[in-house]
Parts: sequence; structure tokens; C-alpha cells
Amino acid sequence: MDNLQLIEKLQAAREKLYKEIGHVIVGQREILEHLFLAMLCRGHVLLEGVPGLAKTLIIKTLAEVLDLSFSRIQFTPDLMPSDITGTEIIQESEGGREFKFFKGPIFAHIILADEINRTPPKTQAALLEAMQEHKVTAAGTSYTLEEPFFVMATQNPIEQEGTYPLPEAQLDRFMFNLRILYPSWEEEIDIVETTTGAEGDGPAKVISREDILEFQELIRQVPVAENVVKYAVGLVRNTRPGQDGQPQFISEWVEWGAGPRASQYLILGAKALAAMDGRPTPDIGDVTTMVKPVMRHRIITNFNAEAEGIHTDEILDRMIEAVPKQS
Repeated sequence: MDNLQLIEKLQAAREKLYKEIGHVIVGQREILEHLFLAMLCRGHVLLEGVPGLAKTLIIKTLAEVLDLSFSRIQFTPDLMPSDITGTEIIQESEGGREFKFFKGPIFAHIILADEINRTPPKTQAALLEAMQEHKVTAAGTSYTLEEPFFVMATQNPIEQEGTYPLPEAQLDRFMFNLRILYPSWEEEIDIVETTTGAEGDGPAKVISREDILEFQELIRQVPVAENVVKYAVGLVRNTRPGQDGQPQFISEWVEWGAGPRASQYLILGAKALAAMDGRPTPDIGDVTTMVKPVMRHRIITNFNAEAEGIHTDEILDRMIEAVPKQS
């Protein structure tokens, strides 16, 4: 099957995915699309939203529709790294006692790391190492995680007491930072009506593990024009204070800008978005669509921005307007 046929297959799979998830989840199309995009790009997602907005249900339903194994890890202050990765236990055998490794919940295709900022850095690091390396090390032995491997971590933006904010270097390992908002009036009515009646059948499995791996390989092969790459790199470089010819508001409001990983994820996300839309190559519009989810957690604002109430999304909006499109 050539790439154009695979793109058509991906486009059809995407519509099946949304249709099945729509039987369980009301609205949230943009969130679902970005979750699927991240998975196609072999990235991970940090999702922020207040309690009760179906963050857990969204990722659980996605796992069901994709026919992938799913684990939920509830992060708490007393959670230990071995509670995530697994532990060795002494067992009796014919040859005497021996250690046997029992795999933890990290050994699944889709991981929901619920309230990741409620556990100490040592435990956070255990998950983040698995995200980066796609393997787990226990007692000197490495265990490779089965592909695809996708982590969605959640954070509650309201309660900050007793939390352990993720350091910037660890935030950078997430491809997207998504913010889930309250539903509209019509959506909330639909949610109440569909969740307070008789329970229906669960969603059907519409995309196999083999399909996901095939689509992931396809995204890597999608060609990108040089002007699109230059535009993405230009956007990222202009977030770093001290660059020649950059907008004045960057030096006024930004302490640290985004690193090269942001440029990589902008292009990967643009490639996946184009393929999902049935197009053979991305354009500059695809890059601009990726800017906020890819870069909002990679820019550190300074005191001036905080004092003026300027948020990263506002800075990125102005950045898109200020950086010229490459011809």
C-alpha cells in the first residue's frame, strides 16, 4: 500500500473514530483530534481542566475504540516509582528462591496519569523516563514497552496546595498541552440527557494496533516543503529573547523561549494534521494550528507579563501575526 492509499485509509479511520467516540463523549472534537494527532506522532499529552469535564472518560473511550490496552494511574503524594514501573518479589521455585519481576501499570499501550502534579518529583520522573525511552529499568534489567505507547497526564488548574509542579525540562517531554473547557449550553443539555438515562452499548473497536503503527510510520514519511520548515523554526526562534529582528513584546514579556523540540513537534503535528485531512503535504496553516498546543507550555513568562496579566496564548497569537509567512 503506497502513501496516498494510506492517507485515504487514515482519513476514513479518523471519521470512524470520531463517530464511535461520539456515542460516549459529547463535543470535545478539538481535544479528541489533538489526542489522536499526538498518538500518530508518537507524542504525549498534558491535559489541563477542572474536575468533571470527562478527562478520564475521553482517554478510556479512546483506548476502547483503538483496541489498545489501558491503565489508569492515580497520582498521590505517597505513590512510589515501583508502583508505576513494577517490582521484584521473591518466589519459591524448584531451584530455591528467586526474584521475579511483576510488571506495573506502565506496561499498557495507553496510560492515564491522573493528577500528575500530586506526586513527588521522584515518582514523576519514573513515568517521564518511560515516556522518553519507551522502556523501564528495574534492578538493572531493562524492559521494553510495547508500541504504541501513549501517555496522557492530567492536571487540575484550580487546587495548587500540596502539588509538585512539573519542572520545565519535564514539561518539554509532552508534545501537547491541551486545555479542556466547559461545554456549551447545548452540549451540556445533551450530556445530562445521555448520561442520566439507560446505558447503551459501548463503542466498537474501529482501529487496530497494527493500523496505528502503520499510520505512525506514514506520518514520518510525509514530505514537507522547505518554506514550511523555515516558518516553523522562525516561530520557535522568535520566542527566545535576544534574537535579532524579533518582536519587541518578546523581550518585554518572555523569560525563556521554546527549544528545538518545539520546532520538531510543530512539523510532526502539521504532517499528521495534513494526512488526517487527506492532503499529501502540510502547509503553513497546519503549522499555525499547532502553535498553541505545542508551545504554550514551553514559554516561560517574566514578571512584567504576570503583572500585566499577559498569558502565553496571547503572546503566541501576537507571534503568529508578527512572524512573516515564508514564500
